[in-house]
Amino acid sequence: MVGTIGTELSKNEEGYIETIHALINEYGFARVADIANALDIKPPSVTSMLKRLDGRNFVKYTRYRGVILTTKGTAIARRLNKRHRALKDFLILLGVPEESAEADACEMEHKINPETIIKISKFVEFVQTAPNPPPFLLHFRKFERTGKRPDHCKSTQK
Repeated sequence: MVGTIGTELSKNEEGYIETIHALINEYGFARVADIANALDIKPPSVTSMLKRLDGRNFVKYTRYRGVILTTKGTAIARRLNKRHRALKDFLILLGVPEESAEADACEMEHKINPETIIKISKFVEFVQTAPNPPPFLLHFRKFERTGKRPDHCKSTQK
């Protein structure tokens, strides 16, 4: 479980919050059927989770009407999205294909230490805002292609 704004959430709970946020952003609302379809689960399972998340003040769920995120739920969803984007961008910087980076980021984001994601986010921002690709990144790309380090990167120690 990952500590989220002072509250422990399971990977499953985080997944629901992310899904609800994505549906609201795309359609303006989220209904039980939409959530069930997005997560490929049965509507009664969704209803059960929504009641639990409502009880913890992450969502406001009204039977037969749908669900909205509370301020607390929205803050968590935004943090999760930011974490996901940083991990995906990091993996892409390493040369991971976008589809794999997306899937891997989904798995990693629920398990990574908050301090680690801060470092990864700052690293990604540093590389992405550099005026040119940083030399170390170009050296890594060459190493990845050839298996050889550029001559000036080789250690002189034995």
